[in-house]
Amino acid sequence: MNAHVAPAVMSRVACTVVQPLLSNVVRRVAERHPSLFARLGPHQSTDYLIDPVELPFALHLRPDPNALLFRAVPRDAAPQPGALIRGKFMLLLELVDAEEDGDAAFFSRDLEVSGDTEAVVRLRNALDDVDGSIAEETADMFGVPGRAILARLRRSYTNNEKG
Repeated sequence: MNAHVAPAVMSRVACTVVQPLLSNVVRRVAERHPSLFARLGPHQSTDYLIDPVELPFALHLRPDPNALLFRAVPRDAAPQPGALIRGKFMLLLELVDAEEDGDAAFFSRDLEVSGDTEAVVRLRNALDDVDGSIAEETADMFGVPGRAILARLRRSYTNNEKG
């Protein structure tokens, strides 16, 4: 297989595999945290592209409570985002739970933000207001295996940061 074709095929397969999980997760988060939408104000219709750089796809989020969208997309087929947030997967996950300082990550260049920065700040503030951990809630949806995967990801992230 051509070296350029293999990553594109892998990306599309990965998107297909993770999409049912993403749909379930975003629906559950929306049910448990409806106040997230109010905090976003006019940015509910913003197309956010969240790009975990080491994964074979990006995530397209449109937090419109009337047409909620959270999907995996191949980078070469991603929509033009209103706001782009790019960084390592675990950094992005820790930012969701306000366990990392987004400003510090941005200024250290571990996090890239472009496009409508007001939309990103609104999303960040909305997530900061969530009681508890969205990552842990998501892991809990999958029971013991989900919690084990999250714990392993966090250990790996911590070990990589020290090394």
